[in-house]
Order: sequence, then structure tokens, then C-alpha cells
Amino acid sequence: MLKFNRMVLCMTSIREILSLNIKKRRQILGISQVNLAEKVGTSTQYIGQIEQNKKFPSPEMLERIAEALEIDSPQLFSMETYSKDAIQQFRGFLKENMEKAVNDLIDKGLSEVKILK
Repeated sequence: MLKFNRMVLCMTSIREILSLNIKKRRQILGISQVNLAEKVGTSTQYIGQIEQNKKFPSPEMLERIAEALEIDSPQLFSMETYSKDAIQQFRGFLKENMEKAVNDLIDKGLSEVKILK
């Protein structure tokens, strides 16, 4: 399965990833192209062209789009885009379960547990 995912990644252009992520994130936030265009100071037509993979924004525009979409600009090019809240929830889940696992090991007689980062 991993090979397939890598192959798909190689076949997908940065422009395609960008256009998909902008559209997906905009829809997650429940904002229209009009709202996004207003937030970043551009036209609705330009946002539409980016989402249709017809235009590629400047670095400055990418930063404004990312800010309007409440994500870090590198996330615009990620195969998976997650909200800051989702990441925080996942971190909390990991911390909680790690603590439980360590406590279970200590309860079973382990005298020392060392967690490597």
C-alpha cells in the first residue's frame, strides 16, 4: 500500500495538491470562494482559478490564503491537511494513552521506564 501512495504522490503535481487543499479546507471551514477572496484581498475569479488548477499564487498570496484558512502555509502542500484543533486533540490522546501505558508497565513490576524522544 505504501508504494501505491508514493506513486500517487509522484503523479500528483504541487498545483493539484494546492488546489485540492485550498478547496477542501475552505469547505471544512464552511466559507465560500467569495468569503475567502474577501479575506485575502483578491477576486472570487482568482480563487476559483486557483481551485481549478489554472493559476498558481505568489508566495505572498499563499501566506494570505493559509492565514485565511487558519493553517500554516506548508499545510497547503500537504497530502493531508489537519486543523490545529485536530492536531491538539491527537496530541492529547497520545499523551493520555502514553501515560496509561507507562503506568500499566510500572504496575506490572517494571522499576524504570525511559521514554526516548
